[in-house]
Amino acid sequence: MDEADLWQKDLTGAIEHWIEVGQPEEKAILKACGWADRVSIYVYSHSASLWWKPLAAKVARARNLAMWSIAAEASQTLAKLAARNMALRCTIQERQVWISNTKYTAQIEPVAWKGAETA
Repeated sequence: MDEADLWQKDLTGAIEHWIEVGQPEEKAILKACGWADRVSIYVYSHSASLWWKPLAAKVARARNLAMWSIAAEASQTLAKLAARNMALRCTIQERQVWISNTKYTAQIEPVAWKGAETA
C-alpha cells in the first residue's frame, strides 16, 4: 500500500486525505496515518468484522483514522453498476449514499467503526 486507492493532495503535494478500499494490513494502515492528515478506510466483505476485531486495538492510537463498513449486500449491488463506460449519479444525505446508473440504484449506509467524527 504505497499509494492510496484515492487521495487528496494540497498544492505542495502533501497528502491531506488518504482513502483505501478493502482490508489493508495494520502496518500499511499506520504507515498511511503517518503520511496523511486524514485516512479513511472502507471495508465491504462478509469477513470484514473478523478482520477488524483483532485490528481495532492495534490501530486505536491512530487519531486521524476513520474506518467504515459497507454491507456486503450493498457492495454486490455496487458491482452491478460497474461497466467499461460508466455514467453514475451520486446523492449523499445524512450518511446515506445513493449511486445509480440507468438500470440499478445502490443505497449504501456506511457504518462507522472508528473515527466517524472526522470522516
